[in-house]
Amino acid sequence: MADKKSEKKIDLANLSFSDSVSYYFEKAAPHTDSARGLLDQIKACNSIYKMNFPVKYGNQVKVIEAYRVQHSHHRMPTKGGIRYSVHVDQDEVMALAALMTYKCALVDVPFGGAKGGINISPRQTPPEILENVTRRYTAELVKKNFIGPGIDVPAPDYGTGEREMAWILDTYNTLRPGEVDGYACVTGKPVSQGGIRGRTEATGRGVVYALNEICSHADDMKALGLSTGLEGKRVIIQGLGNVGYHTARIIQEYGAIIIAICEHDGAVVDPNGVDPKALLKYRTEKKSVLGYPKGKVIKNSAAAMELECDILIPAALEKQITAENAPRIKAKIVAEAANGPVTPAAEAILLKKGVMIVPDIYINAGGVTVSYFEWLKNLSHVKFGRMQKRFEESTQRNFIKLVEDYTGKTVPLSRVNKLIHGADEIDLVNSGLEETMVSAYRDIRDFKKRNKKVEDLRTAAFAVSINKIRDSYYAMGIFP
Repeated sequence: MADKKSEKKIDLANLSFSDSVSYYFEKAAPHTDSARGLLDQIKACNSIYKMNFPVKYGNQVKVIEAYRVQHSHHRMPTKGGIRYSVHVDQDEVMALAALMTYKCALVDVPFGGAKGGINISPRQTPPEILENVTRRYTAELVKKNFIGPGIDVPAPDYGTGEREMAWILDTYNTLRPGEVDGYACVTGKPVSQGGIRGRTEATGRGVVYALNEICSHADDMKALGLSTGLEGKRVIIQGLGNVGYHTARIIQEYGAIIIAICEHDGAVVDPNGVDPKALLKYRTEKKSVLGYPKGKVIKNSAAAMELECDILIPAALEKQITAENAPRIKAKIVAEAANGPVTPAAEAILLKKGVMIVPDIYINAGGVTVSYFEWLKNLSHVKFGRMQKRFEESTQRNFIKLVEDYTGKTVPLSRVNKLIHGADEIDLVNSGLEETMVSAYRDIRDFKKRNKKVEDLRTAAFAVSINKIRDSYYAMGIFP
């Protein structure tokens, strides 16, 4: 059981990011009935690698600060993204690595948690400099044995994408030639370089799958004053990056209405629905959402988050909802598509108002889930669907022919083509992702219902995760 130290008065408003994660852990710990020593091991950061290396910027040389943190080795390899941001520091990377541990355990992805970060601006740094930094960072990881298919597998995060992952792959294979599973050293790669279809939109799609499952429970929605299903739900999305854009695009397919999209320089508001595709195209061309001709544009994007809505999806960075603005949040569901967007102090305010907070360690787990699929694909050296697609289609075609012969009626060709479609890689990826998000939420919800003292989904999610990690340690025989 958690000791009395974890119950002392905590200043929620001044917790660092990593302290916030520890706070959530300790809040859940008493509901797991685990020994204190085991809880301490689960919570501890196992390995921290801070590096500084020089990179040439034109005629100058700059020293780059970078990190790779492996939070937990209870499962191997460790897994976690690499972010490029001027806000990267050790506390942030440690917090994100811990969240990865709990996230992977929660959704039954067999990795320990890790995270990487480079203190650099991806927007203001020329591509050739970014490439040099990425390759040097990878070389440092290889040198210290902090990367490899069975050791530590990076992925994209804020400020990085397929391009950076391709650079990492190429550098790794150059330094480790002939390694048969070398392509599994990193995920989020271009499809042409061993990536997997569906990875780019995986986090956003996972958010939508999760919300669709959450909104399907009539008694939970009734308690919030909402109807079941996503159709007609008024949604506000903060952030039009990879996660925010794909969340917006896919949730519209379920009938939700995006009444506002908030970016760092302003927000676009339209009660009839903002088109994320058109807005992204405009922002890409103009480098800003200001001046967008459709809907109302306001410069104070923070104020747009406070508009009345059913679902608020912060999909940018951490600490976006704080004790200062939480009292003005009018959403009934806050879905943490970003990592740590709601501070502990803000959470206390929102929960008191009856807001359902869907925690980051669950709802943004789509990215690592599909990264897991990519890793499996790289280890198996075969594309998903390649071996069974034609067989499935032939079997279905034979079955339809049997029905036609038996009934004397012909099935329209348009129906036949839909019925016989064998699963492609993207079909299998999306199916596996949906199953993962649905199953994980049911684990969280069931735990919360069985434990009446657990009042919120975050505490339930952390408790479920801790129990799964605990069981891994018990299986090793390390703890009695």
